[in-house]
Amino acid sequence: MNFSVDKEKSKIKVEREFAAPVAKVWAAFTESEILDQWWAPKPWKARTKEMDFREGGHWLYAMIGPDGTEHWARADFQSVTPLKNYTAKDNFCDSDGNPTNAIASASWNNSFSGSGEMTLVAVEIQFEKLEDLETHIKMGFQEGFTAALENLDALL
Repeated sequence: MNFSVDKEKSKIKVEREFAAPVAKVWAAFTESEILDQWWAPKPWKARTKEMDFREGGHWLYAMIGPDGTEHWARADFQSVTPLKNYTAKDNFCDSDGNPTNAIASASWNNSFSGSGEMTLVAVEIQFEKLEDLETHIKMGFQEGFTAALENLDALL
């Protein structure tokens, strides 16, 4: 796995290869029943409230801590090219999907490429300013996202 932070461009890049065909990895990123099984780093859990995976659709979900604490987020899908790429704007929100503005939003660009039984997922996360990127890093984003991708690897 490659995880890099570009402070000059306020961007995080993550690349991870999975031993599974593109269609299976794509489904793991785009179907709520599968996302809920791996998205949250253990002992946290993810729970989808709404999922409409299409351009103009959204994913509203909670990250639930071991003590039952819920942290809500919403991803608004901007573009979808099946089995290849999708982009989304991600915001922390309340349980109804209303942005809280507690932490700035980020733009995600997720790309999938593969050959046979191997798939490379490339994620670029763009922040509006360096301060927003640094806030995510201080929250433990690298450790949490790494753990979530390890969950996905085990699931696949």
